[in-house]
This record gives sequence, structure tokens and C-alpha cells, in this order.
Amino acid sequence: MRSNKSDSGIIVKILRNAVLILFFIIFISIVYNFRNRESTTESALMAEAISSKTFKGVFIRDEQVKKYSGNGVLSYDVSDGGKLGMGSIIAEVYPTDAQISINREIEKLEKELEILEKIQNPGTLESAQPLSLSASIEENFRNYIYCRDMEDYETVKSDIDTLLVEMSTYQIITNEVDNFNQQIEDINAELEELRQQSVQPVEVIVSDRPAYFASYCDGYEEILSSANIGQLTVEQLESIEDKKENDATVVGKLIDGYKWHLAGIVDNSRKEYEIGSWVKLRFETSADTYDAEIVDIRDEGNPSESIIVLECSQFNEELVQHRCETVELIKGNYRGLKVPREAIRFKDIQEEITPENTTGTATGTEPVTESVNYKGVNILKGEQIEFKKIDVIYEGSDYVLSAVHENDSSYLSLYDDIMIEGVE
Repeated sequence: MRSNKSDSGIIVKILRNAVLILFFIIFISIVYNFRNRESTTESALMAEAISSKTFKGVFIRDEQVKKYSGNGVLSYDVSDGGKLGMGSIIAEVYPTDAQISINREIEKLEKELEILEKIQNPGTLESAQPLSLSASIEENFRNYIYCRDMEDYETVKSDIDTLLVEMSTYQIITNEVDNFNQQIEDINAELEELRQQSVQPVEVIVSDRPAYFASYCDGYEEILSSANIGQLTVEQLESIEDKKENDATVVGKLIDGYKWHLAGIVDNSRKEYEIGSWVKLRFETSADTYDAEIVDIRDEGNPSESIIVLECSQFNEELVQHRCETVELIKGNYRGLKVPREAIRFKDIQEEITPENTTGTATGTEPVTESVNYKGVNILKGEQIEFKKIDVIYEGSDYVLSAVHENDSSYLSLYDDIMIEGVE
């Protein structure tokens, strides 16, 4: 009897131990699978991306070279990118640099004299009240700071002059100073002395039509014109350099109109760019972006080296400083759910399709069930794996962005746990 009890006790112990071992194995398996799944998932989060390409852009403008005798030193009356009217003075020619310096000092002193005389104008002093003047100074100072931050330097100069007048007027009406008579006398005396040393320009260069101006030439003025855009080749665009001719007789060039073109070579083998599309341009030398329209795309048999021509109507000084420079062509800004490329899967889904006629309207016949192959991802929902469709709006090197479909649960949603690997 004891032997039977002993044998049954041993069997019970063996069974109990086997059950414990089995439970332990199951527990380890569950923990391992849970951790393994968790480590290979990634939450679907919102992200932004810019679709852009960088290439060498070549500026194409209708330009006319302006020259002079070459004798003397040029003193420009207009800056690069400045607008000229019919008969506007472009530059004056003086015998030496010293004469130009004298004229600039005269202009500076005349400006100071104008401001001081405005301050001491009886009408200005009589109408000025300390309280209103103080408020005006504060407002103009805020405007000055704003324009400085916005890099609107023309307005900044005007604001500085206004502030100088108002602050000096405030000093007089609050009896901080009596007047500026002595300063006015000193400036007049200095001006008289400088005017005796000044001479008339030996040559004056004027504009024969309304135009914009650039103070250099590069030799491409006739080749790179709007009339020749259609004949440009890949080889020509690749050979163009950003240079300036060293010609002592060149004053600069007149640029017709504010519209200009930019040409470059891009890879359009995937047909990303189309004629009529609007894009943005950002240049290496400028922080601004410029709206431009694609007006021509063509290739010489190789779509990966397509010539793209863009037209823009924005014009400023920065855009006439170079013939060619690095440009970023921005097709668009995209925002969507970020999906790792390695997580993308394809699945056939049975759907009811309503037949349509050639006009795109329903034919009235009964819907038919068809298998549609969708691009998507597998997501982990609790312990269940579920396929969710994605709507790709942007493709990066190792990820894509999917549009958000808030009213369609069959598409990937924010914070879904995307499975990177493990399920095909």
C-alpha cells in the first residue's frame, strides 16, 4: 500500500511540475511576443515635408548694354534694381574720385541743413505740443523698429529723418536747447567751401526709355533674351558662368520690364512638373521666396535632363546681382501622417463598384464586387493586427506622408501603431 501511495505521489509531483513548467513557458512566450511586437511598431504622427529640387538657375532678361567714353570716374544716381524713367540720369562722369567724394559730402550736408531748417520753421514750433509730439515719437520709433526687422531700408531712412525732426523739436519746446542756429551757420560755411571745389560732370549718361538698371555686364545680354529661350540647349545652360566683364566703357545695362525668366536643368522623368503649374523659388543669396509659373519643359531625348523655364513678375535688387546661382524650386508644402517606407504593404480588398458610363455618371446597373489592390500598413490594435489603407501625398527617401481621412476608418489614423515588420 505504501508503495502505491509513494508512486502516486511522485506522479502528482511530476504532473504538477510539468504544469508549472508549461505555464512558465507560456508566460515567457507571451512576454517575448508582446515585447517583440512593441519594439517593431511606430505611432502614426503628423509631420511636414517640402517637395523641392535644387539646381543651377540661369536668369534670362531682355537687356541692353549701356556704355560711355571710358574717360573719367562714374558716379551712379541709381542703384542696382532701381527703376529709371525716360530721360532719368543713370550716372555722371567726373575727372577723379576726389570730386565724387566732394559731391557726396555736399549732398550729406544739404540733407542735414534741410532737416535743421525744418525743425526751426516757425510753423513747426508753433503747432508742436509736448504730449502729442511725445506720442508721435513713440509711434514712429515702433514703426522704425518694425521696418528695420522687415529689412525695409527705404522706409527706415524716412523714419530716421522723421524721428530726428520730432526729437529735436521736442528739445526746443521743452527748453532743453534754445535753437540750432550755430549748427546751421557751420553747415552753410562748410557747404560754401565745398561748392567752390566742386566741378560739373564731364559727361551725363541718361536712360532713353523706362527700364530697370544693373551696374554690370557679363557678355550674355544678347544670347540670354526672351526671344532665344526656345533655342537654349542643355549644353549651353551648363556652360554659363556667373561672371562680370572687365570693360572700362561699360556703365551697366537697362532691363526691359519687371518680368524675367529662369532656366535650368532638372530630372523630370517622373513627370513631377507640368507647364502652367505655379511653384516657389528660393535663391542662395536671398532669404525671400518668389512665386513663379512653369512656362516650358522640354528635353533632348533624356527626361532626367529636362530644360525647365519659369516666369516671375517679382523684381528687386537681389535678383539682378547674378546671371546664375543655386536655386531651390519648391513644388509644395505637405502635411500628413508619417509612414516608414519599410512598413508599406499591399492588400487586395473586395469592394462593391458601381459601373459608370463614358460621361462619369452611374449607369444605373447593379454594383459589382471587384478586388482592388490597396497600398497600406498593418497596425496593431490590442492583440489584433489590422490592415489600414494609406493615401500617399508625399514621398521621401525612407518615408511617405499619408493624407488624413477623418471620416473613413479604413484609412490610417493619428496615433495608430504601425507595424514595421513581422506580418506580410
